[in-house]
Amino acid sequence: MNVLGAAREVLDIEMAALKRMRERLGDELDEAVALILRCRGKVIVTGMGKSGAVGRKIAGTLASTGTPSLFLHPGEGVHGDLGVLSGDDLLLALSHSGETEELCAILPTVKRLGVPIIAMCGRPDSSLGQAANVVLDTSVEREACPLGLAPTASTTCMIALGDALAICAMRLRKFTREDYALFHPGGTLGRRLLLTAADVMRSGDLLAVVNECTAVRDVLFAITKANAGAACVVSGDGKLVGIITDGDVRRLLLKGDHVLSLPAAVAMTREPATMHVDQLAAEALRIMDLRAQSRGTKIGEIPVLDDDGRPVGMVMLKDLIRAGIV
Repeated sequence: MNVLGAAREVLDIEMAALKRMRERLGDELDEAVALILRCRGKVIVTGMGKSGAVGRKIAGTLASTGTPSLFLHPGEGVHGDLGVLSGDDLLLALSHSGETEELCAILPTVKRLGVPIIAMCGRPDSSLGQAANVVLDTSVEREACPLGLAPTASTTCMIALGDALAICAMRLRKFTREDYALFHPGGTLGRRLLLTAADVMRSGDLLAVVNECTAVRDVLFAITKANAGAACVVSGDGKLVGIITDGDVRRLLLKGDHVLSLPAAVAMTREPATMHVDQLAAEALRIMDLRAQSRGTKIGEIPVLDDDGRPVGMVMLKDLIRAGIV
């Protein structure tokens, strides 16, 4: 068997099925999206077997893009789980044949509750299709399975149409990146859009702060005590005037031990890159990159300032990595 040729044939069959479904889409899609937007409760997605697996994915996509949704196994539904369904909900039911026994068994109760039904099936004239308020036709001319048995092209159509429903609803809700982040606080995007400098910075005993007149020797002690990589240098009124890294001190020592008695003002980098306590922590990466481009040297620490320009913390590259922002 030509494996590459067989794989391409599968993709060709599924792409052709998607194209045919795209071309026959009509007003029913508008009606389905309108039902989703009017739903005051949850979109309950249900299906058996492969359709059920697709349904779980669709429910997840809806939930993460602004439409409250969950998956209901129809087999569990007939044994009590229909209790999750209320009159404010909407049922999105998936079945290629439209005659799935477990699914059809819950339809009378769904209708009795007055819950609207969107059917996603391959036979609009089926029991499911006739019970539905809106039918989305996911029929295919053939499955990619050479036996015509394993759901392949049909489930591809279902999952793609589910994505279309979710994204159309998302756009009409004017769902933003920030909204998306709220539903994904544990993901990289969520952390990038939610965590501020205050959430990841080192502060208190982990922040080394010295005066302009502090000897370089004592600056080194302050950095070591804080287990930090740099120290903030402040003026008499506590405002940041510079930064000294442990690397700065090591390079300075190449000139001789006498440098240890010099004041911090001599060794510090003036006008260092800084950020405000309320800025997104992810901004630190952009600031580091810009500073590296302008000065030709990489930096791994950024002082965090309050409204008065006083250092309240230090954002370090390794802490950004640890927080999952990088």
